[in-house]
Amino acid sequence: MSIKAHSRRRFLAGTASAAALAVFGTGELSGMSAFATPSKPSTGVESLIPYGAAVRSDALAADPSYREAVIANCQMVVPESELKWLELRPTPDEYRFEKADAIIDFARQNGIEVRGHTLAWYGALPKWTEQIATRADAERELTDHIETVVSRYKGAIPSWDVINEPLVDWPESAASLRPSIWARRLGADYLKIALETTAAVDADARLVLNEYDVEFSGPRFAARRKALIELLRSLRDRGVPLHAVGLQAHLFADRAVDRDGLQSLLSEIKALNLDVWVTELDVIDYELPGKIGERDALVARVASRFLETVCEVVRPKAILTWGLSDRYTWVPIYFKRRDGMPNRPLPLDAELKRKPLFDVIEEFRHKV
Repeated sequence: MSIKAHSRRRFLAGTASAAALAVFGTGELSGMSAFATPSKPSTGVESLIPYGAAVRSDALAADPSYREAVIANCQMVVPESELKWLELRPTPDEYRFEKADAIIDFARQNGIEVRGHTLAWYGALPKWTEQIATRADAERELTDHIETVVSRYKGAIPSWDVINEPLVDWPESAASLRPSIWARRLGADYLKIALETTAAVDADARLVLNEYDVEFSGPRFAARRKALIELLRSLRDRGVPLHAVGLQAHLFADRAVDRDGLQSLLSEIKALNLDVWVTELDVIDYELPGKIGERDALVARVASRFLETVCEVVRPKAILTWGLSDRYTWVPIYFKRRDGMPNRPLPLDAELKRKPLFDVIEEFRHKV
């Protein structure tokens, strides 16, 4: 199912009408009416910090045991790649929503909340975006994309990683933005444009700026914390809508968490009246010993130190891992173990059995 590009007004009108049902077909997902979020029955655990995971539409469709594990363990899901530009926009004139729709519909059927990831990022862009030649063209493409995507899922996706990874690896200041078509054509204005456009389309959506590598000890990570808080203050000072900061928390077992540095950052975020989300937690275990029991215990310990550091300062709005099971993880693509043993970065193993990392997350979910 491909959908040609269209204006926001036309799309909003179409999804609200019976004509939309004809476009999508009565046997398929049918626009916004299909995505109303159901009321979940009271479980008595509403006070817990929600837990969620990044999910893959193909695995949900083809792997029933994985699907059941997501239903059993997750209060929230985030599409791993299905809402990125590369998946949604194969050509400038086409939107392809099938995979994202499938995740939204899965979540709706099972009373699971969905987070959106991501609207403005340097990565996962289709090749055609390299041909965006002018500031006007860049602003038009960025705003049209956000208007189209966010309006489609209005009411179904209550929080978005609007801005993902805006800073360079070793920033000198808040102005040290990672190179991208958006930064090249729009400069720092792309942040404001993306956030304001999202807020205009869905005034109820929680808008998140998502960043990584801010938790560790060392000068590079201290520079990232400094630049991040400068950037957040700048957005706040200019009245740009923003509700939260996402800490990706891709943790490395051989990197120490800078307790004082991270807690200082969190205190400053809190002082700006911004919420904190843990958005992509996993533990990169390629340098850890091979023995499974020992490795799983060390992975859990790394995550525990991080979550303790965070929860002493703020109560995260949610804790999400970047994947639920070691069966489906990005980690071996970039951090494959040299001993040939499988990576084990996530709460469930490849057989979907709970590991010590799951227990650690459960412990911190109960913290007030």
